Amino acid sequence: MKGPRFLKFAAFGLIAVTVFGFVVMQLWNWLMPPIFGWHAITFAQALGLLVLSKILFGGFRGRGGGGGWNWRRRMAERYEHMTPAEREKFRQGMHRGCGTRPEESMSV
Repeated sequence: MKGPRFLKFAAFGLIAVTVFGFVVMQLWNWLMPPIFGWHAITFAQALGLLVLSKILFGGFRGRGGGGGWNWRRRMAERYEHMTPAEREKFRQGMHRGCGTRPEESMSV
């Protein structure tokens, strides 16, 4: 039972890597030579770019090892330990960083 499931997963992974590599290659060859005068790349080089970008920007942590959702959990824990005054100061700082509130822009 696990054999067919593994084969489906492996086939899906291979297709996904192929599609992403092809998209990276096409985008690079479409944009970079005309804009910057750089050379076109091959499919293998596009796969290398995908691996390099994963190393530089995504890491190899896996899902449970500290990726996208862990920062939300850490922020929630920090927020829980704040005093009401610290929470209000935090909220004001967040609103300043995100632009004006809709009710502020309407009161002009």
